[in-house]
Amino acid sequence: MKLGAFSVSLAVQDIHKSKEFYETLGFEVFAGDIEKNYLIMKNNNALIGLFQGMFENNILTFNPGWDENANSLESFDDVRTIQKHLKSNGIQPINEADESKTGPASFVVSDPDGNTILIDQHV
Repeated sequence: MKLGAFSVSLAVQDIHKSKEFYETLGFEVFAGDIEKNYLIMKNNNALIGLFQGMFENNILTFNPGWDENANSLESFDDVRTIQKHLKSNGIQPINEADESKTGPASFVVSDPDGNTILIDQHV
């Protein structure tokens, strides 16, 4: 399966302190808005999302249709195709993408240890 760009979405306490910390590690702001309490930071092809007050736990995020620079990919597995595959293998989404539509959509699953995985397609 082609899951697209991978990032870790971190639930942070203080986005300004987190931004400074990750900049020290060599990350640069790639997208987002610190005034809206979220930033996407990049170091080469590594992506980290910093989110203050938006969710409780860290989330593994995949973006079908995007590479690590948020460029659209010519070939990728649609979010609904991925969802159908997981469901046919006994993995039930927590929140489902509407399989009757096309284009941007997302769904959420949890791994056996309770880690949240967001499959979030923007194209």
